[in-house]
Amino acid sequence: MLADLNWYIIPLALALDLLIGDPRSLPHPIVFMGKAIERSETFFRKYVKNAFVSGLFFALFLIVSTWLIAFACVRLAMFLHPVFGELLQVVVLFFCFSSKSLAKAATEVGDALENRGLEAGRLAVSMIVGRETHRLDEAGVVKASVETVAENFVDGFLSPLFFALIGGVPMALAYKMVNTLDSMVGYRNERYLLFGRAAARIDDVANFIPARLSVPMISLAAAILSGKRGWAAFKTALAEGRRHKSPNAGYPEAAFAGALGARLGGPNFYHGALVEKPYIGTRYTEPKQETITRACELMLLASLVSMIVATLAVVIA
Repeated sequence: MLADLNWYIIPLALALDLLIGDPRSLPHPIVFMGKAIERSETFFRKYVKNAFVSGLFFALFLIVSTWLIAFACVRLAMFLHPVFGELLQVVVLFFCFSSKSLAKAATEVGDALENRGLEAGRLAVSMIVGRETHRLDEAGVVKASVETVAENFVDGFLSPLFFALIGGVPMALAYKMVNTLDSMVGYRNERYLLFGRAAARIDDVANFIPARLSVPMISLAAAILSGKRGWAAFKTALAEGRRHKSPNAGYPEAAFAGALGARLGGPNFYHGALVEKPYIGTRYTEPKQETITRACELMLLASLVSMIVATLAVVIA
């Protein structure tokens, strides 16, 4: 059942994102989430000694608290005046989207490669990926950028859109807490192997459906940009989406690989260790610099396509 969401809230939120992106002058909810995570971790580790149980309570507390605060704020705003309530929903949902900032970050990698060389490209891409970048060649830098654009199309747009549809803006914001938790504590290192496991699994579950819904959205966008590549995106996602170690990331990455005609994935270094990963888009060649620009165009168009589909769903419902 779709949430009680007026049809124009989603397009207005995306329009704001595409127009102004992530303005540094505005306080971003993700910043407050990060601070809440840091402070809550100390508390839960201190009072619950079992690391996994502590991490589970920690994650659930933050996710539920985020939903409750958002729900109360929206309800209060609607009580004061419906227009005020709807404006608040637009702004909150705008903060949940990150399509423009993602495109900007990836484009900066391409610009650095083209204008200042490989070392500058490695430095730029190190700002947006978790892998080691000092060993990457040019194709590796490009692949890292394209994979980030593909994966974060889901994390940064499609998943919050999906949860806004089924549970309103408060649920979209709760999803952002899920995603922020995973990015901060969902690591397989000594500190977070047990404590962060629940947060990582919750993130996997939350993204399960949106990751698979990304395939038709990316394929439609690819078909608009270049008819034949839409079918290639869909086929590659079906054939190779499961090849990724993540239960979700492989689907958008495989769709992007097919849409762009570029081979993604492969082994990479993380924290000094070589991690063997399978290639995705095995029939294609290594990506080139211009692939970053094409990936950003595909991601932005897929965001627009998804917004139109979601808005129609709200109208029909």
